[in-house]
Amino acid sequence: MAGQVTGLGVRIGLSAVVMAIRDGRACVLTTAGDDGGGGPGPAALPFGPFDPVRDRTFERALRDFVTAQTGFRLGFVEQLYTFGDAGRASPRATPGPTGDREVSVGYLALTSEAADPPGAEARWTPVLDFFPWEDRRGGPAAVQPAIDAALGAWAGGDAKRRARVESLFAAGETRWSESRVLERYELLYEAGVVAEAARDAKRAVAPAAPGRAMASDHRRILATGLGRLRSKLRYRPVLFDLTPPTFTLSQLQATAEAVTGVALHKQNFRRGVERTGLVAPTGAASTGTGGRPAALFRATGLDPADGQAPGIPLPALR
Repeated sequence: MAGQVTGLGVRIGLSAVVMAIRDGRACVLTTAGDDGGGGPGPAALPFGPFDPVRDRTFERALRDFVTAQTGFRLGFVEQLYTFGDAGRASPRATPGPTGDREVSVGYLALTSEAADPPGAEARWTPVLDFFPWEDRRGGPAAVQPAIDAALGAWAGGDAKRRARVESLFAAGETRWSESRVLERYELLYEAGVVAEAARDAKRAVAPAAPGRAMASDHRRILATGLGRLRSKLRYRPVLFDLTPPTFTLSQLQATAEAVTGVALHKQNFRRGVERTGLVAPTGAASTGTGGRPAALFRATGLDPADGQAPGIPLPALR
């Protein structure tokens, strides 16, 4: 990206996956991308350059440009991965052709504050708009038959390809693994099913390409962030970074389902959460549930960085 490291022909940029729950849906903070010619393009993650002369740290630069682009101030962030594969549209801080190799460092941030961002071009976009096949709460997603047909044609008689498809998309007796978001997206990219694969190969995009495309390689970065978050739910209490200070157990379950894209067993979820010691009753009740008042809980304040702090049980319906 911008901020060239002299003599190396490499430009480094930073990309932010900022996630929140809004109107019961897992959402990501997006900005307006560009079409490569200065016009509006697909949605993009907040991203910008790292200047090795001006910026003391990656994280400080990330926080500054996210606030400048969206008006949103980041809380806790963690580094995801470094992206820069040749042959793919790597994230760019500025439009226009360049001969430099572009590398992006991705970060994940979570927030319980999902107010409208002040930035005019920033918005909260439902994550599953980009990955509709990841929503399994009512069984396989509506786009799954089209994906199955496209992947079946791609795999043909190749046993290894068919095994990958069956493993990732839970064909036959294989169980769905909600954390393998990036692997599924990469398979769809390799098979030429998603719009970004056609774009990078300079082919026409299929009208039925599933999910909203994103600028550059941002859907790949978002897939990495969503997969990381889904994995972390099982071994760290990160779900509470997405919840308000008080919540009902039904609201907590709905948040977990919005992130994982799977339906959870209500009684087993409640019993599991209460056994962890991560929540405590406040003594108050919510009256906005549409039925009987529901008990309000709070997080107990266990440090997410503490190796002893457990994650949230995710007893999926079978």
